[in-house]
Amino acid sequence: MCFRKGIDGEVTMATGWAGDGAVQDQIDATVKDAVERAKSLLPSGPGLTHCADCGGEIPEARRKAIPGVRLCIACQEAEDKDQAAFAGYNRRGSKDSQLR
Repeated sequence: MCFRKGIDGEVTMATGWAGDGAVQDQIDATVKDAVERAKSLLPSGPGLTHCADCGGEIPEARRKAIPGVRLCIACQEAEDKDQAAFAGYNRRGSKDSQLR
């Protein structure tokens, strides 16, 4: 282990190239990005009575539960499955982003 003494005389563990709190900053940024992405995927505006993709009726209970809903359950599940392929990618922590 490597330790260092700060200006105030406090002894702390050396973190190498990363500044103090850099790891937590990266985690916070990743969480913030995920929250913003989730918010951007929420429906907005007036909801529909019929699905925008297949034209099937959207049940009233679904319309009440999700204001602004535009897809029936089957089409929403298909869209969620497509979106899952992009979920979980941490661009800030990927090797590629660190090499640029």
